[in-house]
Amino acid sequence: MNDRTPQRETLGLWLGLLGVLIFGLTLPMTRLATGTAEAPQMSPWFVTWARAALAGGLSLIYLLAVRAPWPRPEQRGPLCLSLLGNVIAYPLLLGWALRHVTASHAAVITALLPLATAAAAAWLMHQRARMGFWVFAAMGSALVALYSLLRSAQLGHDLALSWADLLLVGAVLSAALGYVAGAKITADLGAEKVISWVCVMALPITLPGAWLTWPEHAVIPAAWLALLYVGVFSMWAGFFAWFQGLSLGGPLRVSQLQLLQPFISILATVPLLGESLDAMTLGFALAVVATVFLGRRMANTPKSN
Repeated sequence: MNDRTPQRETLGLWLGLLGVLIFGLTLPMTRLATGTAEAPQMSPWFVTWARAALAGGLSLIYLLAVRAPWPRPEQRGPLCLSLLGNVIAYPLLLGWALRHVTASHAAVITALLPLATAAAAAWLMHQRARMGFWVFAAMGSALVALYSLLRSAQLGHDLALSWADLLLVGAVLSAALGYVAGAKITADLGAEKVISWVCVMALPITLPGAWLTWPEHAVIPAAWLALLYVGVFSMWAGFFAWFQGLSLGGPLRVSQLQLLQPFISILATVPLLGESLDAMTLGFALAVVATVFLGRRMANTPKSN
């Protein structure tokens, strides 16, 4: 029986929006934690290890509180892949890229993440997608490449993709593969337990990693607060709000809120980092989000035989 009432659906939408708001602040908070090439704060290595260690500690408390059983052997492989993609590769590549590009710039590139995740799911889970999906995926990728080239020319560089943009593309691909790996066992473990087990399994790496890469120079208080944010909220609490929102409000409705995330990131850079809004960034963000919206509508097709 469907127990989804209008009140539960409304609560689900609000929780989903809360999750998107939390994730939308990840880019400016990460740049605040790492600093820039001219004014560095924490090493991207330290931010990667420390944020995961914070989330791992909270996850351990949660798993003990709910008396979660140990993952079965067949579940550990996908958990390890999710660990590599979402806990290590994505934040590390993102952190290094944000040392050299603005957070609003990164928001345009990473806006492709939902579409990249759908493409990875179609590939790894052997699902057939309509030709229209791949057309929109190619259009989104072309828009991102064009934005990067135009931004490079605008800054007086050669008309070529910057290495920071390549790092951002690598971050998107890493996160997409990690999400798909985790999705394979979400039905068995539950979404909240998947992210929690991933963070706990990473503790033997993240705890010594954070200790070995601890900053040797003075770091401004705002950077420490930003690290606390990405560890507690971006890496952990945001997923609880997001998954609960999907459950109460329905994936079809709530998942569309993800389209707001790039704009939240771009707008948040103004008060948090003092970045300025420009028409080109907003225009390309809107165009990329449009390809994501249309492409995701094309992705829901029957599985192949």
